[in-house]
Amino acid sequence: MSRIGKLPVNLPKGVTVDISDTNLVSVKGPLGELSQKVDADLKVEVKDNQIIITRPSDSKNHKSLHGLYRALIANMVSGVSEGYKKELELVGVGYRAEAKGQLLEMSLGYSHDIVIELPVEVKVETKTERRSNPIITLSSVDKQLIGHVAAKIRSLRPPEPYKGKGIKFVGETLRRKAGKSAASK
Repeated sequence: MSRIGKLPVNLPKGVTVDISDTNLVSVKGPLGELSQKVDADLKVEVKDNQIIITRPSDSKNHKSLHGLYRALIANMVSGVSEGYKKELELVGVGYRAEAKGQLLEMSLGYSHDIVIELPVEVKVETKTERRSNPIITLSSVDKQLIGHVAAKIRSLRPPEPYKGKGIKFVGETLRRKAGKSAASK
């Protein structure tokens, strides 16, 4: 039983939904527009300012698709109404980040600076204050895209377990390891 799939998706004020014959769900809101193709077996409809998704049978495949597409549509609705934000923190001496339009230039302790071109849908801001770690703030209406971009940036220098140096999400707790201990004889 898909508990997630059975829940209706409430539409906030200012958000409109268009469902085409080919099960293409388009969501428009104050922050932008997103669309998602839904499996042909599932039925998507709008009733009383809510999106309701129904499945034809209780087969395992239909149950899994039911919950998946309900979650994707809910993410689209909250994305176009509120948006998503991810913050990454650069921990390490000499680590810095600078945003130049859609380019993100980072110095991460390698012999060269790393420059990443971000998708147009993702907005980037960097903040560097004295006596604190640089913070990269990503914002977008697409939850899947912003998560992918943030994971790609984090993978350039993942936090190491001994000193905690690297790129980490703000609020992420890291498992730390004890360093070498003196040999006892």
